[in-house]
Amino acid sequence: MTLHFDKYQGTGNDFILLDNTSNAYDNLSINQIKLLCDRKYGIGADGLILIQRHRDFDFEMIYYNADGTQSFCGNGSRCAVLYAAKIGLLTSSQTHFVAIDGPHDAWLCQDEVKIKMSEVQPIQCLDNAFVIDTGSPHYVLLDDNHNASHVEEVGRRIRYSDNYKAAGINVNLLEIGQKHIRVATYERGVEHETLSCGTGVTGAALVYAHIAQILEGKIPVHTKGGPLMVEWKYNKDQTFSDVYLIGPAHFVFKGTYEFKG
Repeated sequence: MTLHFDKYQGTGNDFILLDNTSNAYDNLSINQIKLLCDRKYGIGADGLILIQRHRDFDFEMIYYNADGTQSFCGNGSRCAVLYAAKIGLLTSSQTHFVAIDGPHDAWLCQDEVKIKMSEVQPIQCLDNAFVIDTGSPHYVLLDDNHNASHVEEVGRRIRYSDNYKAAGINVNLLEIGQKHIRVATYERGVEHETLSCGTGVTGAALVYAHIAQILEGKIPVHTKGGPLMVEWKYNKDQTFSDVYLIGPAHFVFKGTYEFKG
C-alpha cells in the first residue's frame, strides 16, 4: 500500500496528517501507525491524524499517539484544522469538528489557529501537584527545573507509578512567572518529553488560574517548541468553560510511504 501524507507541526509537536475522506486508510493497523511515527524506521512524528467526513460536522479528527493509543490532542487539532482547510473541507475561517472527546469550534486567525477546548471538570489537588483532564489526563507539578533529563526522569517516574501505570498520564512541570508560565511535558503514548503539548499547556494554565484564583483571563505559555496562549473562565462550581488554546500551526512537508510486504 502506498500512503500519501502531509507533515505538520504546532510549536514543535509534530504530526502525520492523512486525508481519509475517501476511506482509503480505514484499515490502517496499530502496528503500521507505530511504524509510521517511528523516527528511525518511519516518517517520524509524535502522533498520526486521520481527517475524515462526518455528516454533522465539517470533519472528524481521529488522533493516534505514536504508540497507537488514542486520545485528544490540542496541538494536533490545531494542525488538523489547517490541513482540513488545505483539502477543501472548510467553507470559512471558522469550523466545527468532532474528536474523541466531543465537538470543538475552531478559527483560522492569520498565522494562528484557535481551538475551543471541552469543558474541564474540577482540578484534583495533591500534596504539591494537581491532576486535571483537558481531553487527556495530566499531572501538573510545580517545578522550575526544565532540564530535558529532569523532565524525562520525573515524568517517567510518575507516569509508571502504581497510581497511573495502567491507564497512563501525561506529566507537566509548571513554572509560574510574573506575566507568563513555562511548561515542559512528558507525554504518555510518546513516552518521552515533547517540545510542546496542547492539552498539557491548557491543563497547566488552568492550574495557574486555580492557584491564583483568576476567574477569567488569559496567559502566555512558553514551551520549548514556541509560544502558546490559553484563555479560560473559572466557574463557581470550580469547573472551567470557554477554554481556548491559541497558537501557530505549520505545514512542514509532504510525501509518500510504501508499506513493504
